[in-house]
Amino acid sequence: MAIQIGEVAPDFTLKNQHGEPVTLSSFKGSKNVVVLFYPFAFTGTCTGELCGLRDDIGAFQNDDVELLAISCDSQFTQRVFADQESYKFPLLSDFHPHGDAAKAYGVFDETRGCAVRGTFIIDKEGIVRWTIVNGLGDARNIAEYKAALATLA
Repeated sequence: MAIQIGEVAPDFTLKNQHGEPVTLSSFKGSKNVVVLFYPFAFTGTCTGELCGLRDDIGAFQNDDVELLAISCDSQFTQRVFADQESYKFPLLSDFHPHGDAAKAYGVFDETRGCAVRGTFIIDKEGIVRWTIVNGLGDARNIAEYKAALATLA
């Protein structure tokens, strides 16, 4: 079962596409965080969603908000994906131990070995304030993220 609204967001430290560690709790007290799990780099729906975020990045990565996109792909795959699509936001690798962050959030598909499309908006105190979980083939609505972020102080 996915983490619910009002729960403390599970902390994690994952490497970004450049091999640098990123820790969720490091944003506590300073930024709201959009934690976005996606199944696989280079797939049509995932690429489309992340390009939509890239094209509207100011709403998702600014002085008040940090965007963290996570898949179970390796750091090296994340790097090539980010370079190819000009993503300037962190793509985090939940590769090893395989899917631990996705499991903590309740969005790991054991059968396929990947995260499903789970999105969690976490406030500056580390509490989940908005969430949606979609199936593997179901794209998310970016306008819903913006509306949820607009409700946070």
